[in-house]
Amino acid sequence: MLIKAPKGTRDILPDEIHRWHYVEDKFSDICSRFGFQEIRIPLFEHTELFQRGVGDTTDIVQKEMYTFNDKGGRSITLRPEGTAGVVRSYIENGMASWPQPVKLFYNITAYRYENVQKGRYREFHQLGVELFGSPEADADVEVISLLYLFLESIGIRELSLNLNSIGCPSCRADYNKTLKAFIEPRLNRLCEDCIDRYQRNPLRILDCKEQGCINELKDVPYLLDYICSDCADHFEKVKEKLYAMGIPFTIDKKIVRGLDYYTRTVFEFVSKNIGSQGTVCGGGRYDGLIESCGGSPTPGIGFALGIERLLLEMDSQGIDVPLPSSPDIFIGVIGYKANLFAENLALKLRSDGITCHKDIMGRSVKAQMKYANKLNARLVVVIGDDEVESGKAELKDMSSGEVRMINIDTLLDRLKKFKQVNS
Repeated sequence: MLIKAPKGTRDILPDEIHRWHYVEDKFSDICSRFGFQEIRIPLFEHTELFQRGVGDTTDIVQKEMYTFNDKGGRSITLRPEGTAGVVRSYIENGMASWPQPVKLFYNITAYRYENVQKGRYREFHQLGVELFGSPEADADVEVISLLYLFLESIGIRELSLNLNSIGCPSCRADYNKTLKAFIEPRLNRLCEDCIDRYQRNPLRILDCKEQGCINELKDVPYLLDYICSDCADHFEKVKEKLYAMGIPFTIDKKIVRGLDYYTRTVFEFVSKNIGSQGTVCGGGRYDGLIESCGGSPTPGIGFALGIERLLLEMDSQGIDVPLPSSPDIFIGVIGYKANLFAENLALKLRSDGITCHKDIMGRSVKAQMKYANKLNARLVVVIGDDEVESGKAELKDMSSGEVRMINIDTLLDRLKKFKQVNS
């Protein structure tokens, strides 16, 4: 039906948008404190970018992307995540010549064709950061601590930071041999996807959510126990710095993340709430991604979190979001001449930063007052022809019920003072 939104999409209505603004503003503020600058990237990219960047062995590329040919016959894909597009922008715009590190954050919509469930949509919203140029453990800790402070700033407490290292391509290649040897006798009991992953990218099998596969892999050797000395040293530094900052964490050797580009440090913030859906957000290091997309070898690290999932977690923890401010004033009108006067007055008030509502429905005075109550307006003034002639009107404080006669010319100054006192 034309009057029904497509499956997996939803409208964000005015009575809830303040919750989104609250989260987005907090995120922008925290990112700015850490020196991250906002970037805005296209909604769609050439399909090859995601095949190379996200990885053609991932479920995202194999099953979930919205891909189509444009009128020029080019294969185009709606972005399924933010990192690949930011990496493309880094390369295309010559950010390697900028002062390093380059620190970027974004607020985007993304698109994946997947099963719709609570907190998961086909069109969804992501907040994320990417930090390019530093191979040091300091960069890992900076990104993790930014996310930690952001979650703390919006009142979330019941989360656990889970940490792991999945090494570099060199130590992963050695581990893959051990992993395949372990999986081979169990292969025919795994799901079809895992059988395919066995040849393409056996590490992805560890990220399977099928219960049968989870049971078969319960004794699997962990990659963290096989990483090389350089990767182990890097991971020790990350842990040491988190300890020094007082950020609690747990080592979770099962974390591998779902995208091919991750290397070394990977992390997740997982909900401790009973009945919650687990991982709230995650990220990690991707030192080979820029090179695989055509740029010069450049280390990078970042994270992404879904706003829908985050708001659900806030609801489950009973976190209240401040309601938007009520209108400063409602102007009621009686008569045509007064209406013209009120139009001019409302424009002056609004131009000076006053939130002002005025009747535009032709309601009776009684109906206008009911509407002002519904708006929860702080102050109300009613202007008729007599008020226009005298230049005086009654100003009512809706919370106290106090009514005072004022000169209309002084209304702006009164409202500014009232706003300062009550803000």
